[in-house]
Amino acid sequence: MKAFLSLSLAMARGLARDRAAVFFTMIFPLMFLMLFGALFKDQGVGRSEIVQVGAVKVLDGMPDGERAALRDVLKIEKTDGSAAARKEALEKVRKGDADAAVFQQDGKVQLRYSAADQVRSGTVRGVLDSIVQQANQRATGQPPAFALRTDTVEDKTTKPIQFLTPGLLGWAVAMGGVFGSAFNLVSWRRKRILRRLWLAPVNARTVVGARIGVNLTTAFAQTAIFLAVASLPYYGLKLTGHWWLCLPLVVCGTLAFMSIGLLVGSFAKTEEAANGLAQVVILPMAFLSGAFFPLDNAPQWVRTVSDFLPLKHLSQAMQDVLSRGESWGAALPVMGGLLLFATVLTLIAARLFRWDDA
Repeated sequence: MKAFLSLSLAMARGLARDRAAVFFTMIFPLMFLMLFGALFKDQGVGRSEIVQVGAVKVLDGMPDGERAALRDVLKIEKTDGSAAARKEALEKVRKGDADAAVFQQDGKVQLRYSAADQVRSGTVRGVLDSIVQQANQRATGQPPAFALRTDTVEDKTTKPIQFLTPGLLGWAVAMGGVFGSAFNLVSWRRKRILRRLWLAPVNARTVVGARIGVNLTTAFAQTAIFLAVASLPYYGLKLTGHWWLCLPLVVCGTLAFMSIGLLVGSFAKTEEAANGLAQVVILPMAFLSGAFFPLDNAPQWVRTVSDFLPLKHLSQAMQDVLSRGESWGAALPVMGGLLLFATVLTLIAARLFRWDDA
């Protein structure tokens, strides 16, 4: 126990003295949380911009009430009906300066949009289709047989921070686990500290246990800081009843990503090489796992790849217990999978481990 405490204290002091490590482990992920939280704090439905070329009966004949209701989602710029105006409107759509152009030809409403932005074009098509349907109903005098009411499953006060915090926290835990173990292993090997520990009356379990203890302490500190900042009134994170389940998830996630760091540290011979390998692993994983942005509209191959990445499952389980009110049913399978992942990679790293460069 004395050796364990001494090694833990030495590792903690080494981490505290390394300003770069403190920045990338504690401050850098927090900067992303604060930046994204501020950018998406008041996010609402984006307003689409269309150019109306000349007279379009369904648009010009809209009642004032319907037109006022569309102002938050649709901005209409009206031009004359000349051929030059139509050409200019189509060119604006091609360049992305407008989302669509609308004109009336041969008694039919013509909508022209760009295929480059399918999300925006889909929104514009949906809005214009609704306007045309309402115009048809007014013309025929027949009310619709069915009506659709839509709403979100979340409370009206739900904010983007509810979904940003779990993903960015998972990424912070991953960064701390990989970089902490990889850098420490390479640095101690180069300074021949590992060789001295090998010759000293200290077994490997004590060294590994001290490293795990320091990494878990760092991860818990990250979690506390993340939740404290995100819960500020400015950001407005609201924790669910089982939010504390994020703590065992942090433990399992830290062990899983420490195993990746051990594998990287077993290959790398210098701190620079360890940094490069760790970046190659963590950055693509963060984007492919949906830690920064959701993957709902991503290609199928991206979603398939993400299913094999531990960060995707860690972030999703974090979101379940922090924002969706889920309990052990959502956390336990992920915890088991992360521990299995950590076991497999640790065994591989142990086979490649070297006490010395020689």
